[in-house]
Amino acid sequence: MKLQGRTVLITGASAGIGAACARAFAAEGARLLLAARRAERLQELADKLRGSGSDVLALEMDVRDGAAVAAAVAGLPAEWSAVDVLVNNAGLGRGMDKLWQGDPADWDEMVDTNVKGLLYVTRAVLPAMVERGHGHVINLGSVAGHEVYPGGAVYCATKHAVGAISRGLRMDVLGTGVRVSTVDPGMVETEFSVVRFHGDRDRADNVYRNMTPLTASDIAETVVWVATRPAHVNIDEIIIKPTDQASATMVHRKG
Repeated sequence: MKLQGRTVLITGASAGIGAACARAFAAEGARLLLAARRAERLQELADKLRGSGSDVLALEMDVRDGAAVAAAVAGLPAEWSAVDVLVNNAGLGRGMDKLWQGDPADWDEMVDTNVKGLLYVTRAVLPAMVERGHGHVINLGSVAGHEVYPGGAVYCATKHAVGAISRGLRMDVLGTGVRVSTVDPGMVETEFSVVRFHGDRDRADNVYRNMTPLTASDIAETVVWVATRPAHVNIDEIIIKPTDQASATMVHRKG
């Protein structure tokens, strides 16, 4: 599908993979609906993209607030209301504690963002796609949706849920012309680990020590590739890892 003039909604667009997706879709001529909680960073990105000639509308949105999500989508100006591609990117990890030592507040944040937030945004956008007979939902999953590793029980559970929701949704929309895909990255050097370790940058940097991780742009390029397949082609799922990573816990470190 050609993206020139198509409307793409990206959640979690203020940084990392979301911001990289915004830049990658802009390069293809898409119109961008960028949603995130951090309004200042979001506006800064939107201004830069507009300065390069892109058509952008920024939405301050917390995907964890279902009522706010529904209101934001319902309140879109008419010229922005037909979303062609939804990129459910908003998500995070919190903590690496053993389950019995974990912080329930961290669990709530992961479940509310990674699972319920994805559901809220999809529920708000999808009916119009079904009515129009076309559209594409691309969910950002993780290798954690295919494996479970020590200290990651809850985060892995949320990413397994993303995979299950995607598979079930693909069944639900069969025959409507709407496509559903997941892009499931391994180790990507963004703010993810800084957020996971509550701002401990040294611990976050150690995650990527002596190996070459993926970049946000690597993932964005893949998302755009998925979105630009012909209408009769649905890429169900892509797992993308660095060459230095064989599994969630097996990483080759140089030196």
